[in-house]
Amino acid sequence: MDQYILSVLVNNHSGVLSRIAGLFSRRGYNIDSLSVGETENPEVSRMTIAVRGDTNVLEQITKQLEKQIDVKHVQVLHPREGIFRELVMVKINAPQSVRAIVVELSDIFRAKILDVDTETVTVEITGDPDKVDAFFRLVEPYGIREIVRTGLTAVGRGNQTINDIMTSR
Repeated sequence: MDQYILSVLVNNHSGVLSRIAGLFSRRGYNIDSLSVGETENPEVSRMTIAVRGDTNVLEQITKQLEKQIDVKHVQVLHPREGIFRELVMVKINAPQSVRAIVVELSDIFRAKILDVDTETVTVEITGDPDKVDAFFRLVEPYGIREIVRTGLTAVGRGNQTINDIMTSR
């Protein structure tokens, strides 16, 4: 199954997120990642939704989203067409004996140390999912105590915006 990233512009008011999430659950589709935030226009929010499936699933999801009254536009972002980032905070076991290694790995990945305690280090890392996963693989042997992920956010590459695409249709 492939993963698809949908960038969805919606009206920014109460209940929209619930209705969109409900659409997925009613159809039996799982959301791998969901991030939502206000855009440059306070009346519009952008949802970045990561889902898995085949092209038929993608087509069904897209059609169902486009039928929603509060959905203004749906764009599928393919890997070469978009910039994808995620913010992650991770608490890693780091007693004095391995703390320097954890800090060095954080530096290599341009992660930011947020908190240091006697037994743990909490790190903030941002990047594409492959970078985040690579960091996890390297610190996992020390013990990951807790992970908090924002979910994927995405924007198209180049000069064109989702608003340009929406108004050209």
